Amino acid sequence: LLGKYVDDAGQVDYTRWHASTADRTALRGYLRTLSRADLRTKSDARVRLAFWINAYNAVTVEGILREFPTTSIRNHTAKLWGYNIWDDLQLYVGETAYSLNQIEHGILRKMGEPRIHFAIVCASKGCPRLFNEAYVPDQVDVQLDANARHFFAQHRNFHIRGNRVTLSSILDWFGEDFGDSESAILRRIGNWLPDDKRKRLATIRPTVAFADYDWSLNGK
Repeated sequence: LLGKYVDDAGQVDYTRWHASTADRTALRGYLRTLSRADLRTKSDARVRLAFWINAYNAVTVEGILREFPTTSIRNHTAKLWGYNIWDDLQLYVGETAYSLNQIEHGILRKMGEPRIHFAIVCASKGCPRLFNEAYVPDQVDVQLDANARHFFAQHRNFHIRGNRVTLSSILDWFGEDFGDSESAILRRIGNWLPDDKRKRLATIRPTVAFADYDWSLNGK
C-alpha cells in the first residue's frame, strides 16, 4: 500500500487511497495484525522500533483517511472538547489501547533513538517524508539513517545563511532527545547532513533559529 500510494518524496495520494474500498480494508487488516502482537514477548530493540514506527504511521494514515477530505491534521486536534486525533484515535494491542501521543512519547522517545523523529509522520508537510516501505527489523537502522539524511537535505529543515542555522521546529520541540544544548544538537545531527552543509557548519560560529512548521496535509 505504501508503494502504491506514497511517492519517493513521501507525499501521499489520499484521494486515490480513500476511493479504494479494497485498499482501505487492507489497511484496517494490517492494523488488526498489529493488534495481535504479544508485547509480553521479549524482543530486540530493532523489532520494537520497527513495530511502533509502522504502527504510528499506519494509525495516522487511517485517521486521515477517515476524515478525508481534509487540509490538515490540525483540523482534528481539539484542545479542550471534542475529538483529538492524537489522543482519541487508538490502536489496541492485546487489551491495551495506545494513542498516537502514547506511541510517540510513552514508547518511541523512551527508546533513546532520536532518529524516530525522522520516521514517524503526522501527515503534515513539515514532517519527515513518509517512507514508502515498511520498516523491518533487519533494515531499520539503514532505513532510519536514510530518512534522516533525506530530512536534512531539505532546505526547509536545515539551511545556513551567514552564521545563522535554521532548523526544523522538530529540533526545537524535541531538542532534548538530541542533546542538552544547541551546540550538542548540531553535533548530533552532523552525521546526517549533506557533505556541503556539514563542511559549511564547521567553518562558522552558528546561531540557531527554527523554521515555522507547515501543518498542511502531506498529500499530492
